[in-house]
Amino acid sequence: MLYFAYGSNLNHFQMKRRCKDSAFLKKINLSNFKLTFRSKYRAADIEPKKNSIVPGALFEISKSDERKLDIYEDYPILYKKYFFSHYGKKVMTYTMVKKTLFAYPTERYLNVIKRGYKDCNLDNRILKKALKA
Repeated sequence: MLYFAYGSNLNHFQMKRRCKDSAFLKKINLSNFKLTFRSKYRAADIEPKKNSIVPGALFEISKSDERKLDIYEDYPILYKKYFFSHYGKKVMTYTMVKKTLFAYPTERYLNVIKRGYKDCNLDNRILKKALKA
């Protein structure tokens, strides 16, 4: 299964620890969405926004990895699954169920994401923009 990471799961060390079968494939952009942070956890989320992109990473994951991610993402309470097509292939990601107001992430969580941006060679300008919401 293909999985799109856009938050702390961009961090290769964390992703491998969490999902032992996962394999980083490449960086991709999710079009017509924007990155934000919300909920009492101050966690990353995406929401529809025309002419905007969310940089992220495409991973191949196993069914076992998906079950582990479901637990980590508190699916279906905190996050729900969102599917999109990338070059004709079905890709799964997570979006928050309740769209609360913006909440600045903790320094520790943000550092995990910043490391993930480096790991995946992503342009961090969009991350910086999301933090100014």
